[in-house]
Amino acid sequence: MKPYRLVLLDVDGTLVSCGGAGRRALERVLREACQEPDGDLSALRLDGSTDRLIVRHAMEILEYPFTEEACDRALERYVGLLEAELSDTSFLVLPGAPELLESLRRRGQPYGLCTGNVREGARLKLRRGALDGYFEWGPQAVGGFASDGEVRARLVEAAVRRAITRHGPLAPGEAVVVGDTPLDIEAAHAAGCAALAVATGRYGADELRSCGAEHVVESLAVPLARRLLSGP
Repeated sequence: MKPYRLVLLDVDGTLVSCGGAGRRALERVLREACQEPDGDLSALRLDGSTDRLIVRHAMEILEYPFTEEACDRALERYVGLLEAELSDTSFLVLPGAPELLESLRRRGQPYGLCTGNVREGARLKLRRGALDGYFEWGPQAVGGFASDGEVRARLVEAAVRRAITRHGPLAPGEAVVVGDTPLDIEAAHAAGCAALAVATGRYGADELRSCGAEHVVESLAVPLARRLLSGP
C-alpha cells in the first residue's frame, strides 16, 4: 500500500484533546466582545469548524454585528486566554500521534497542519502536548489555518498550494487530510484530496465511514494509519 505524498493533519480530536479549553476561552472572549456576560452559547458548535466561522456564528447567536475587525480583536484576545485554560484542563495527547509525527519527520515525508485554529492557537495546543516541535510555524510553512478562510475547504487548498511551493508539483489527489469530523472529510473532498477519518473525537467510525471517508481508523495508533501515512 503506497502512502500519500502529502499528509495534512487536524489538531483537535485528531492529535490532541484539549478538554474544552478552547471552547471556554472562546466563549469568555465572545461574551466580553459582544457585551453579553450571561449570553447563552450552548448552541455554538465547534467540531470541524474554523475559529473565524465560530466567531461569526457566536456573534449571530448573541445578536452582535460581525465585522472582520471585531473578529480579529476577539481572536487576538482568545489566544491570550487559551494558554491559561490549557494549563487547567484534562488535556490528552491522542493515541499514536507522537509516533506518527516522529515517523513522518524521520522519513522526510511532506506533512503539515490543516486546522480550523488560528496559527498561534494551534501552536499553543500542540506545545501543551510537546508536539509543536514537529511542525514549522512561519508564514511559508506547509499548512492551512483559520486565517486562510472561514470555509474549511479553503484551508485545505491553501495547505496544498504551500506544499507545492515547498516541495514541487503535487496533485490534490496525492494528498490526504487526517481529521475526526464530517467537516474534515467534506473539506478534503471539496479540495480534491482523500480523507482519513480518525474516531478519536465526537464521531464514531461508522458515522465517519458513512460520510464517505476513503479510510477510517479507530486511532492513529492503528497500524493501517501508519502504513497509509508514512509507509510500512
